[in-house]
Amino acid sequence: MSRHQSNGRSGADRASLYDDITNKIIAELEAGRVPWVQPWGTAAAKAPLAMPANAATGRAYSGINVLILWGAVIEHGFPVQSWLTFRQALSLGGHVRKGERGTTVVYADRFIPDDEKKRAQETGEEAQAIPFLKRFTVFNIAQCEDLPDDFAVSPPAPGPGLIEPRVEALIKATGIDFRIGGDRAFYVPAHDYVQVPPPQAYFETINWHRTALHELGHATGHSSRLGRDLTGSFGSKKYAFEELVAEMNAAFCCASLGITSTVRHADYIVSWLDVLREDNRAIVRAASQASKAADWLLAFLPETEPASEAANDRRAA
Repeated sequence: MSRHQSNGRSGADRASLYDDITNKIIAELEAGRVPWVQPWGTAAAKAPLAMPANAATGRAYSGINVLILWGAVIEHGFPVQSWLTFRQALSLGGHVRKGERGTTVVYADRFIPDDEKKRAQETGEEAQAIPFLKRFTVFNIAQCEDLPDDFAVSPPAPGPGLIEPRVEALIKATGIDFRIGGDRAFYVPAHDYVQVPPPQAYFETINWHRTALHELGHATGHSSRLGRDLTGSFGSKKYAFEELVAEMNAAFCCASLGITSTVRHADYIVSWLDVLREDNRAIVRAASQASKAADWLLAFLPETEPASEAANDRRAA
């Protein structure tokens, strides 16, 4: 097979992968479900509210893989958010149960072909890297047998009264100008501030936290932070794309913090569908940007106070 034919096939595979992912998301949206808003749902009530992670390395999945794995938890009712490759299960002394089907996730990277390296050397220009996606298969640890006992332990649920103080501390630690008041939630890029109505204005107070994290997600795009394009006007595809980023960022943050909130922003579904149908890579790019925004925000999360120290402080008081 010639290099040209090989490149053509890899390009077709990549386009097919983008189509597969985008079509799944479109199907969810057309059914009135927003997969990144409440992806754990009632069908996954047993699963811990958390970001999916590799059980062998401890590394959390990011970007589009979060949506793919959350969807698998819902579809199959898995009790945990931990995943392994076939070989990782074997290396841990276990194995994938016979007859189990894995979940396809993707790895994104860039490479520089030899021809491009040669061209760059001859012309003195900078070599251009080519993006690629690679598929690989993972299995939920509930699909495996004979793993060490500690791999089957679910992470502890956040204690009552812990979540809201941590979100408040996170907001302060970011240094973003965060204002509470009024009857609308928004971010103003030109003046770099967020405004959110007071918690008591919400029918369910827990949703205040999601709104706050959504608007803070927009703020991460400021040129002094992650530098996303925030110039889209209301109703434009650029605006809808940024809303996708902010909304998935809020979902990722909520999952990491253990905040279960209800569906919101249903009014954006039509504009999201327009974006996804026009560009089969949009959901992958948006999820990647959302992961970066969530990582930026969660880096400000304060260390939780050890229970024993907290108890001693209360006794001393």
